[in-house]
Amino acid sequence: MTLNVPRIPILQIENFLVASIQTELHDKTAIHFKDDLLQRIYDTKARGLVLDLTAIDVVDSFIARIIGDVAEMAGLMGALVVVTGLQPAVAITLVELGVEMRGVVTALNLEKGIVRLRKLVADDSDVTQPDVRLGETDPAHP
Repeated sequence: MTLNVPRIPILQIENFLVASIQTELHDKTAIHFKDDLLQRIYDTKARGLVLDLTAIDVVDSFIARIIGDVAEMAGLMGALVVVTGLQPAVAITLVELGVEMRGVVTALNLEKGIVRLRKLVADDSDVTQPDVRLGETDPAHP
């Protein structure tokens, strides 16, 4: 008999993903979420991710590590990450456990996180736009 592991919905808005965790994260749910999210980033070529943790009141060391890993792995895949809705106890636990969230921006709530991510993605697009399209030669270097 296999147990049904609840899936966390991952929505696509424009060119980024929003994952709002509205249920208690158990180990198996967290692992499935990580795998699902990374696959969606790959499949959609998402430029950013809002990870909303508003409903999470408490995390253990495994869930804290998964949250940090998801943020880092999404960044490695080229997605800018905004984490929203951190409860004080969760923020304290993440710091006390040494979970590093390098390159991760935070916002108070989901709405502010989406606004922040739109700005980050727009700013990143300005910086990373190539001057020459693939297959074309740079006029300065024929």
